[in-house]
Amino acid sequence: MYCFIAKPPQKKQTGLYEEIKRTMKERGLPYEFFVTTRKGEAKELSTRCSAEKGNVVVAVGGDGMLNEVLEGLCPENAALGLIPAGTGNDFAKSAKIPEGIAALSLLLERDPLPTDYLSFPEGRRSLNIAGIGIDVDILRRCEKMKRLHSKSKYFLSLLHSLITYRGTEMKICADGEIFEGKMLLAAVCNGTQFGGGIPICPPAKIDDGSADLVLVEIPSRLKILPALVKLMHGKVLSLPFARHLRCKRVSFSQNVPFFAQYDGELYETRQFEATLETGLFMFRGEE
Repeated sequence: MYCFIAKPPQKKQTGLYEEIKRTMKERGLPYEFFVTTRKGEAKELSTRCSAEKGNVVVAVGGDGMLNEVLEGLCPENAALGLIPAGTGNDFAKSAKIPEGIAALSLLLERDPLPTDYLSFPEGRRSLNIAGIGIDVDILRRCEKMKRLHSKSKYFLSLLHSLITYRGTEMKICADGEIFEGKMLLAAVCNGTQFGGGIPICPPAKIDDGSADLVLVEIPSRLKILPALVKLMHGKVLSLPFARHLRCKRVSFSQNVPFFAQYDGELYETRQFEATLETGLFMFRGEE
């Protein structure tokens, strides 16, 4: 059984939803198509759909929908599919999944492949990138701008963060190695990009059995903008105050609760402990 989980469609998505249903009917394949009505329902549906062995649970949407479906999935029972239909679709780029209906052909005509993901003690998961820093500061500002277009919100939030962000004091432990300092950005990467196309870690692989930790210490005020320009162009790892290493387990800690992002979803937490997990099978492209 193919179980598709989607949010209520916006104008451009209505045709996609109907095309998915039409294709499944034409091929005579068993399927269900769920449209969520509230936050958290996709996770519940994913748990229910993956309770039966052999099902395929398909997220129809962007990185947020994919994250919620992953959190509810039982990887031992069901394979994961993705039909990118969001605004960023960052993980789809790392997984080489085409956008829109072309992803359905990939899903129906290929076998699922082993794919890594990150797990956290509080029950959260991440397929793409999780972490703290100026990206979280920008996202938190975006959340407060309800009436603006998404691109306008991000641009204004970015400008505000450039002016006001002072870094996040952190203790970081990666496979027993300790780092301490004030960070502009600290990210645990399974995928290569976030924020709608920002290539934070081009070397990352989603099936190599290790996570990529990217640490960027806070530079002087005059160097923050050049550092972000490097980040936008996929060259942040070339900065002298940046560090990149591969690891299996990472923890971030500080003395007070802090906000972290998991595939772009914000949560306040007292602990951030990421473990690289294997055992998930996903329909995706190959290298």
